[in-house]
Parts: sequence; C-alpha cells; structure tokens
Amino acid sequence: MEQLIARFYELKEIQKQVEDELGALRSKLIDTYGEAGSAEEGDFKLSISYQERREYSDDRLYNSLPDPALWRLMSRADAGKIASLLKLNVINEGILEGTYEQKKVPVLRVQKR
Repeated sequence: MEQLIARFYELKEIQKQVEDELGALRSKLIDTYGEAGSAEEGDFKLSISYQERREYSDDRLYNSLPDPALWRLMSRADAGKIASLLKLNVINEGILEGTYEQKKVPVLRVQKR
C-alpha cells in the first residue's frame, strides 16, 4: 500500500511540473502569436481564439438579487451556477445588469498535421 501512495505522490508532483511548464509555454505562445490568430510552424498548426467570459462581483450580484435565499443557492458569484439559474428561469438576465465585467480569454489550440 505504501508503494501505491508513494507512486500517487510522485505522479502528482510530475503533474504539477507539467502544468507549470504548459502554463509558461501557453503564455509565451499567446504573447508571440496573439495578434496573428493562427500560425503554422513545421508540422504544427497553432490557432488562438478568444472567448468572452463574465466575471461577476459578489457584492453587486448579492445586491441585485430579488431574494436573499437565491444567494444561499450560489454562496458566491459562480458563473456556472448563475448560468444554471438563468437556464431554469429562477432569475432573469435583467437583474444581472452591472454585476459583471466581460473579459476576453484566449483559447490556445495546437494541432499536428
């Protein structure tokens, strides 16, 4: 059993190193090719697109909700929970006005040809 735990720990450490390196490479690629949108280098095709995401303010959202019980459903401004409440018609888009900021988030995709 100790070997399983040791291996799990070892793999988690490797995963952290890989994620750190991927993050650094991602940043460099976005800095280099962000304006171009796409590039081809050797056997690889890189494309960068941008998604718009909402970043909610806890205070503004709490103050805009018609019922404080709704806040207990969310407990914080979570975009996924807010989208679910919108989809279920528990809240409407109108009350969310002014509670969030739109942010463009780069999405990086690398394909091998």
